Amino acid sequence: MRKIGYLTLLMSTVLFAVNGFAQTQKGNVMVGAQLANIGGTFQNGGSVFNLNLTPKAGWFIRDNIALGVDVNLGLTTGNDQTDFLYGIGAFGRYYVSDKRVELDRKSRWFFEASAGVNGVNRKVGDVSTNTNGLGIGIGPGLAYFITPNIGLEGLVKYDLTVGFGSSTTAHRVSFNLGFQIYLPSAKARQTIREVGK
Repeated sequence: MRKIGYLTLLMSTVLFAVNGFAQTQKGNVMVGAQLANIGGTFQNGGSVFNLNLTPKAGWFIRDNIALGVDVNLGLTTGNDQTDFLYGIGAFGRYYVSDKRVELDRKSRWFFEASAGVNGVNRKVGDVSTNTNGLGIGIGPGLAYFITPNIGLEGLVKYDLTVGFGSSTTAHRVSFNLGFQIYLPSAKARQTIREVGK
């Protein structure tokens, strides 16, 4: 029965996203994920697999300003090397509303900054290195709205992890592709209440 409730929540979310008209106004909710480096290279003696996912949920505290939480999980493995990335933290986004910098009416530039607890663990052969501690990141992005409430996104982000381990710092630059669903908060609360019945 619980599976039917979750399916109803998912379908309601999609229907609200397609039929809704809100995007970055105060009180709205955004949920989605950044997807990066999903894929692999498969060949004799040199196969590599990459996967990096960052689910996000945020709330617009003012027009064009969102605060939220995200989780970062990443894995790269192959050629006798394994990298594991993880993190949990908070992010803030500012959506640029200046018409002079718009590419078209369906796109919005944004800037994202994040802070939290991150870790980078690498093993090459028998040698392991790791950095665990404070993670901060910043970067620009572009959201393209395929419907009034669903945005496809590109985000270029620099991440720095400073802390403890065999290496005290780890730097990473990534290009992320993903999506966000923007919901008016009243509709999101109504959907959750209906699933709970």
